[in-house]
Amino acid sequence: MKFALACLTAAGLCTPPAWAEYLVPMRTIRAKAIVNAEDLALKKGEILGALSDPSEVVGMEARVALYAGRPLRPGDIGPPAIVERNDLVTLIFRQGGLSIAAEGRALGRGAAGEAVRVMNLSSRTTVTGRITEDGSVEVN
Repeated sequence: MKFALACLTAAGLCTPPAWAEYLVPMRTIRAKAIVNAEDLALKKGEILGALSDPSEVVGMEARVALYAGRPLRPGDIGPPAIVERNDLVTLIFRQGGLSIAAEGRALGRGAAGEAVRVMNLSSRTTVTGRITEDGSVEVN
């Protein structure tokens, strides 16, 4: 004999659980690759912390390898890097009306707004600065 589970609510009705959708890659996406709309699918279910809006993901860079069918999390993606390791960059120091520019070599990679270590080529010292939209690095 089979028994049905009774649902007790204020109205005496049984409602099915509300399912959310989350994003999964359709194929394996390598780290540092740009995510396209065709790479993504929505899957029914609810996973805490998983991304669900494709517009937040399309055009972003995979920070780690993304495997097909696994939920996407915010730490898995980020803005595309505009400075690569060993790139020649312009170091800029600004204070008041003074602006000094020097040539440097990036010791890491990153996107606009991220911190990166850079070696000043004339003094051979290592400094840390923020990447600007044009690919230069501002040092304080």
